[in-house]
Amino acid sequence: MPKVCTKDIIEKFELELISGEEGINRPIVTTDLSRPGIELAGYFNFYPAERIQLIGKTELTFTERLNDMDRQDRFERLCTDITPAIIISRGMEVPNDLVEASERESVPLLRTKQKTTRFSSLLTNYLESKLAPTTAVHGVLVDVYGIGVLITGKSGVGKSETALELVKRGHRLVADDCVEIRQEDENTLVGTSPELIEHLLEIRGLGIINVMTLFGAGAVRSYKRISVVMDLELWDQNKQYDRLGLDEEKMKIIDMDLPKLTIPVRPGRNLAVIIEVAAMNFRLKRMGVNAAEQFSNRLADVIEDSE
Repeated sequence: MPKVCTKDIIEKFELELISGEEGINRPIVTTDLSRPGIELAGYFNFYPAERIQLIGKTELTFTERLNDMDRQDRFERLCTDITPAIIISRGMEVPNDLVEASERESVPLLRTKQKTTRFSSLLTNYLESKLAPTTAVHGVLVDVYGIGVLITGKSGVGKSETALELVKRGHRLVADDCVEIRQEDENTLVGTSPELIEHLLEIRGLGIINVMTLFGAGAVRSYKRISVVMDLELWDQNKQYDRLGLDEEKMKIIDMDLPKLTIPVRPGRNLAVIIEVAAMNFRLKRMGVNAAEQFSNRLADVIEDSE
């Protein structure tokens, strides 16, 4: 199944379907749009037929200067078997030659009342969101003090229970068990919950609970940008854990490296508080305040003075 097809943009932007209804299920495979000005002038050597073709006032008024034969030829060459749609902006009148060509090739011919540049921006943003690279991660995503915290770890380590405690403390749940992640741009990963389990938490011994029903609409979010990964693991006495916070681990998701903290789990440790403090400390680091580096520099100064 394609991620997005012509029918989706018709419904999303309330576009008027002029002709080519048979092609409304054509897949859209790229976020790039094309304004076929040079093609309407007759140059089709590098015509990006797989893109949505957006025709504005400039392109449409130019075709009025063409003779009937050339105009009909250009419109026919615009309509290919892989062109997902041709969209006319500003609610302008559609030439009959273009209507006939789109009907013959089943290329949806659409019209919007919006200005060309504005509509181009809205459509590009929508397609980038829908066609972004995606993956799914086993874990829990929580919004803690505005920081998107992805909690990972082996099954049974206490991820959902920690998320429940965070929700009780006023933070917001995004997804439990399965986090769907899309990369919207080079430095942005956004996590959401699968529709089937949205707002639900699974607590062993208790079962499935609906967080929004129990704690209200303010306890959930539908999506959140992921800023940091906190990996829960059972305490290993033979393993050396970072005690200063100078070492920075990374976790690669799709094409992006996220900061990763490994938090050992054992009885008596309040994981919710630790994650809260870790989120606040992460915010401080982004603001340029690094307590570990400050301590290390002070320690180095003391050692230097003692020598």
